[in-house]
Amino acid sequence: MKNYEILAPAGAYEQLRAAVICGADAVYLGAGNFNARRNAQNFTNENLNEAVKYCHLRKVKVYVTLNTLVFDKELPELYETVKSIAQSGADAVIVQDFATVRAVKEVCPELPIHASTQMAVHNVSGALYLQNMGFSRIVLARELSLEEIKEIRKNVTSELEVFVHGAHCMSASGNCYLSAMLGERSGNRGLCAQGCRLNWKNTHGREYALSLKDMSYLDSINELADIGVESFKIEGRMKRPEYVAASVSSLKKALNGEPYEKEILRSIFSRNGFTDGYLTGNRNVTMFGYRGKEDVTSAQNVLKDLESLYREDIRPLGVEMTLTLEENKPSKLELFFEDKSVCTFGDTPEIPRNAPLPKEIAERNLSKLGNTSFYAKNIEFSNKDSLTLSASSLNALRRDGIEKLESLIITENTKTINNITPKRPSTYYPLGKPKTRARFEKFSQYSEIFNNVEFIILPIDEILKNSDKITNLTHKIIAELPELIYPKTEQKILEKLSQLKSMGITKGSTGNIGGVKLLKESGFTLFGAHGLNITNTLALDFYKNEGFKDVVISFETTEKTIKNLGSDLPRGIYIYGHLPLMLMRSCPQKSESGCGNCNGKTHLTDRKGINFPLLCRDRQYSILHNSVPLYIGDKNLTSIDFGVLYFTTESADQCARIYETFSNNETIPGLKTNGLFYRELL
Repeated sequence: MKNYEILAPAGAYEQLRAAVICGADAVYLGAGNFNARRNAQNFTNENLNEAVKYCHLRKVKVYVTLNTLVFDKELPELYETVKSIAQSGADAVIVQDFATVRAVKEVCPELPIHASTQMAVHNVSGALYLQNMGFSRIVLARELSLEEIKEIRKNVTSELEVFVHGAHCMSASGNCYLSAMLGERSGNRGLCAQGCRLNWKNTHGREYALSLKDMSYLDSINELADIGVESFKIEGRMKRPEYVAASVSSLKKALNGEPYEKEILRSIFSRNGFTDGYLTGNRNVTMFGYRGKEDVTSAQNVLKDLESLYREDIRPLGVEMTLTLEENKPSKLELFFEDKSVCTFGDTPEIPRNAPLPKEIAERNLSKLGNTSFYAKNIEFSNKDSLTLSASSLNALRRDGIEKLESLIITENTKTINNITPKRPSTYYPLGKPKTRARFEKFSQYSEIFNNVEFIILPIDEILKNSDKITNLTHKIIAELPELIYPKTEQKILEKLSQLKSMGITKGSTGNIGGVKLLKESGFTLFGAHGLNITNTLALDFYKNEGFKDVVISFETTEKTIKNLGSDLPRGIYIYGHLPLMLMRSCPQKSESGCGNCNGKTHLTDRKGINFPLLCRDRQYSILHNSVPLYIGDKNLTSIDFGVLYFTTESADQCARIYETFSNNETIPGLKTNGLFYRELL
């Protein structure tokens, strides 16, 4: 028995029709301003209702994306959007921000919540954390292998959704700030400018080093089905309906064990073909590719044939009808579908001048179901008084009956909606002057000048490597978890946390929800890093309730936004640092021979010749950092509890000089940026 779904993208109504007609079991689409593809046509409140009706009458589910970060000033609009989605009868919402989670639970508790891939769930801990919160489905990170998906499946009962075809983001989703920092167009806000697709070069001279080929897992799709993955997702809400038709049709064939048209899939859209490097664990240079002229022109040869796939609409619902004509009584039409039935009355039949209404004429008129989702499965005709009824009267009966039956089917998805609006956040006033923290990539960057800071933040491996040198600092140290922790290393992380506790270190920092569970399980005091993507008061309240001591606010927020945040959870910001722009499991620095003798500290060069630092974390993942440092340490910072000096590639002397400059309320020399502190994102 089939226990999975084909989930297709619907950037607009024509794409939605293509998905449904070609056999999708569900579609996902954007409504309003809170979805990660704001440049798609998307759906308004009005045509969302029509889209849901169209899908539900064809037994197709609709999931609405609300998967962007939200600012406080947008919360009233967010709540209204949730109400509209609930009223439409949509089957679930896909979310990233915990403010959206709260909005959904307050407005419509019955509406299922799916965790977006923007939440970067890439381990068992993260999946369990969301499952325990009540998420009915988790969209897994795209960087996982088949074995890793299998491990998560074994430990989690929530439904799992996996991307199986379409574009790859270079960065772990939700952890890309490249577009925001360089162009004020945030991927976390649905307006990614795709700067990664430009020609970045690594130190070996390999071009397009941040552009991955599109994924295609169709050859392995039945292995994913055997694991127990519930939903196979096709990426592409910005793509044309022919792409949707081709990918849905091909996926359906692959699941049935039939050959599918690989070359047509490649022609309609690819970047030098496809890759399954993440699924197989072969994360090498063959994963990289960009969209060349041949890729662009190849689609012209297949568009017409693909359009024919969704030209004729489908009518999957078989309806039975009984027409009854009796003298001096209104005509009656009964309609039956599954366990549902409706009855409608029309004009009174007449005594015929010539012959009574023939059964075949009645059947012909009642079978004209046009663009509805029904076909006439069986028609019974009772006319014991030998009466007649006009064609227009028969048509009116049919139309009214079908409308009633459609309404009955649609109202099955009616949900209770609470008329709730968000409360205005209360003003938060930090106590005293902001404290200072120093975060180091390596312990070798530390010197005694930093003994005066409130806390020292170090990666857990750096602490363990230098355990003999930090005896007098344990009370100041916050242990930083890796940004990406895959299933095979979760137990190792727990063991390392146990070692840290034996050293007297009990404070831990994480920027990922999987890390929250690991730190809680190990009994650590929780501190939030930038990767939690906190941009609003409701998210602050959420992490306060989860037991966090304090958090770093997202560096995608402005000074004004930070000042207006409510909640009483202490908060801080980065005041110096080459900010992380991307987290990447497939390293852009790799050559044909792999890592070679790379020391893990290299750079990428953009098309303007500017170098961006690239740091490797134990050959597990790499981090691309901004070319110039953020520095706002000379500004009047009154709305925060602490500021973090975020050191990455600096020497110990440079770190000390920057700290000394900051302590004197001076500005650092050379190129620097205010980041997004004074620049509003689109």
